[in-house]
Amino acid sequence: MSAANSPPDTLYKEMGLVRIVEIDPVGRATLEYMATAEQSHSGGVVQGGFVTGWIDAAMAHAVLGIPGLDAVPMTLEIKVTFFAPTRPGLVVAEAWVVQSGRRTAFVEGSLKDSAGVLLAKASSTMTLASRAKVEAASKAALA
Repeated sequence: MSAANSPPDTLYKEMGLVRIVEIDPVGRATLEYMATAEQSHSGGVVQGGFVTGWIDAAMAHAVLGIPGLDAVPMTLEIKVTFFAPTRPGLVVAEAWVVQSGRRTAFVEGSLKDSAGVLLAKASSTMTLASRAKVEAASKAALA
């Protein structure tokens, strides 16, 4: 399944999403982001929260690509290892589902620069929350 042409929502715009390259039904996803100077701190290095968010979003998309799964993946735990500074420019977040059950998914992901240099890697445990319950709670909170 390719969502490369789907329009980004506000969160995607805030995160700097360029495009969703691929969401594969085997539990893989690839997303491209534009890291900017505004996301950087001293020395022109992108703040680690953006790096973590990009990988986390790719991991959620990898889970969402699993056929027949009507759940919202919510991160319970995430561990990120930073290998090199992320600088402004195009970055690629890739993720893959290691194992998934009815209520929990174990997912890994990475962030690379446009030259393929590994910048960071992450692993995550996600709960698979009922989409109906999540949406009902969201509507109730907005009412």
